[in-house]
Amino acid sequence: MGKGSRKRVAFISSFLPRKCGIATFTSDLINSLDAAAKGEFEAFVVAMRSENDLKYSNPVKFEVRQNVKNDYICAADYLNFSHIDVVCVQHEFGLFGGEGGSYINLLLNKLKAPVITTLHTILDSPDPAYYRSLVDVCEASQTVITMNKRGIDMLRDIYHVSGKKVRLIPHGIPDLPFVDSSYYKHKFGMEGRRTILTFGLLDKNKGIEVMLKAMPKIIEADPSVLYIILGMTHPAVLKQEGESYRFKLQRMVKELGCSEHVVFHNRFVKDEELHNFLCAADIYVTPYLNEQRLTSGTLSFAVGTGKAVVSTPYWAALELLDEGRGKIVPFNNSKQMTELIVHILEDDPLFYSLRRKAYDYGRLRTWPKNGQVYWKLLSSKRLPVRLKPAAVSVPGTLSNLEVPEPSLIHLKRLTDDTGLIQHATFTSPNRKHGYCTDDNARAAIAMIKYYAQYADPDALRFLDTYLSFILYSQSEEGNVRNFMRYDRTWLDDEPANDALGRLLWAFGTVIAKPPTPAYLSIAKDAFDKSAVHVEKQFPRGTAYSILGMCDYLKQFPGASDIKRQLEIAADELVTQYRENNLPDWQWFEDILTYDNAILPCALFASYLTVKKQKYLNIAQKTCEFFLENTFNGSHFSFIGCKGWYERKGVRAVFDQQPIEVASTVMMLRAAFDATGNHKFLTLQRKAFDWFLGENDLHIPVYDFRTRGCNDGLTPTGLNTNQGAESTISFLLSLLNLAESYAIIEKTKPTAETQRKRTSAKTVSVLLERPAQQTVHQKQSVKIKELSSKENISKNRPKGASKTVVDR
Repeated sequence: MGKGSRKRVAFISSFLPRKCGIATFTSDLINSLDAAAKGEFEAFVVAMRSENDLKYSNPVKFEVRQNVKNDYICAADYLNFSHIDVVCVQHEFGLFGGEGGSYINLLLNKLKAPVITTLHTILDSPDPAYYRSLVDVCEASQTVITMNKRGIDMLRDIYHVSGKKVRLIPHGIPDLPFVDSSYYKHKFGMEGRRTILTFGLLDKNKGIEVMLKAMPKIIEADPSVLYIILGMTHPAVLKQEGESYRFKLQRMVKELGCSEHVVFHNRFVKDEELHNFLCAADIYVTPYLNEQRLTSGTLSFAVGTGKAVVSTPYWAALELLDEGRGKIVPFNNSKQMTELIVHILEDDPLFYSLRRKAYDYGRLRTWPKNGQVYWKLLSSKRLPVRLKPAAVSVPGTLSNLEVPEPSLIHLKRLTDDTGLIQHATFTSPNRKHGYCTDDNARAAIAMIKYYAQYADPDALRFLDTYLSFILYSQSEEGNVRNFMRYDRTWLDDEPANDALGRLLWAFGTVIAKPPTPAYLSIAKDAFDKSAVHVEKQFPRGTAYSILGMCDYLKQFPGASDIKRQLEIAADELVTQYRENNLPDWQWFEDILTYDNAILPCALFASYLTVKKQKYLNIAQKTCEFFLENTFNGSHFSFIGCKGWYERKGVRAVFDQQPIEVASTVMMLRAAFDATGNHKFLTLQRKAFDWFLGENDLHIPVYDFRTRGCNDGLTPTGLNTNQGAESTISFLLSLLNLAESYAIIEKTKPTAETQRKRTSAKTVSVLLERPAQQTVHQKQSVKIKELSSKENISKNRPKGASKTVVDR
């Protein structure tokens, strides 16, 4: 059990006040469980939201937006940390996002608690996406409930679900008395009328026109007849088609001359009013147009209250009305509908026989009885705890990587209507330092990648804010300003920076993967304006410009001017290397400083774009040199910003910053793309794990509680400020890892090949070499001997690190 002795049950479903049959079902189920459990039950509802904003109250604890992938992941995390004993899913394909409602599997496959799923729809000829989605739901569930005997056969024969997993629990029915309808008719001013009722959300598949066509002859036989059509138009239909179907029906009523005998009640009625309408009705009709309806709450209610029922032969009706509990007419047959209803109205023994048989059958299915059955199942001590999540069929996610899901929560804290604020004091935005183009450019890139994987509308909203900032940073000539005060004035005499390169990188990313076509023109114009200044940069700015130009050429491969600029910039890095490299120092400068891996990354990208071998050769040498000095065989230890690492000098161990991880993750992916060597993907994951505690201090740098990233590792522990650069570096690393994971899944080798590739000899670049001390091992300093934490420079001239504001 969860906290205390009460059984904590989470329900994943639509929920009131959403106007939906499954929302009503779940509310009734919770009420019946509450009565059956006698105080030993606590409900947690995860409410599935459509686009309409609704105000939920208890027991709704969490809301999931239907088409936002990340909400499903966050819901799983919420439930896992809420000591839930069992999860009860109300499954209907249309409730969940993704093809075939597949997003629900993102949630189910991360849950630790056992899952019991009630299926409200089972398709007999499913499309592949619907088939796969439902199979995954069933595989993730310890028990699958169907409300119809036919459902058991369909699950076995079509979806290959073991009969041992399937339970039959019929749809619950209100526990109402068997009454004379005359008593209730006065509530609606219908005394003396013979009443026929159809209720439920209105859509074209309900076949109301079939019943309307039958009405003239029915009225001719009994002029007191009143047909009540109770229920609002289905919200999904209302959104797409408005009230066109209802208006069509109302026109039919007038044309048939039945206006005095047909009443439309266009509203979603609450339980008490619905019960009164049911009790006032003499005959209940469901003239649905096709058989593929396995459950029907409305028909169940009508049978349970002892109505004389006439229905078409859809699957739920065939079972509920069997053995003389109702009458069946063929689909779309108004003539037989007329004959049967007239017969029932004129034959009192038949009328009361139908009523009594229906009511007696309904006694077995009342909500109090269903509540007891569900409670016995949910409270069973034999329900297993899920120790290992099942595999997920939804592509492009991180669920199988055992890493945190990308979150925008901390970015929201740091973002205002101007842009992304640079620094934070713990998690609070530090307005003293204002904004910078560097951070807003990187944030824009993160939003492009995030939106490509999660389609979260918040990502587009943030993207627009960040793009607005970097567009404003451009002058008419294409030069770029970096630092903006909180009062929206630009800083004079800016320190040297890489803002131009990062701006081009951001616009290049938008050009390569525009969320909508409208972004492409804006990004291209801005890119072209600043591309002429590529040569006026320090090496890292040049490297970022190269990444931007490579992305530009993915969209416009024939852009010869950009291709020339790219080769000029790449050749500049080649020159830097040739002027500084020595046999024991394969690098672009005589010092390793900040954001080092972005330099070989840019040459790998250049090779992939223009196929010049010299770029690949130098990229491989410098990548290997970088790894020798940062990867110790078990984890990454990045160059510290308190002294850096000069050639023939002492390598600084601290402070290590998240930006180093981001560029390393990018470099290793580019190395894999250029060489096809899977060891780079293994090392990429090792680099990312620095955030999760695989580092010199063995403590996580990512904050799972705030969803932000701490600013770095210091000799005494974490710098617990969570500024923009750190959080964006984490997010970019995670999203790049997801992209690599998708590549692995598409090109997964055979088991034997995989075994060889992941053997101990290929896990590390270092382990391929003869056993000897590396430069990093010779010059590393014991953590306990390091000096205490110093203040970090607030400027960033050539070769300096971005500010990390001490807490």
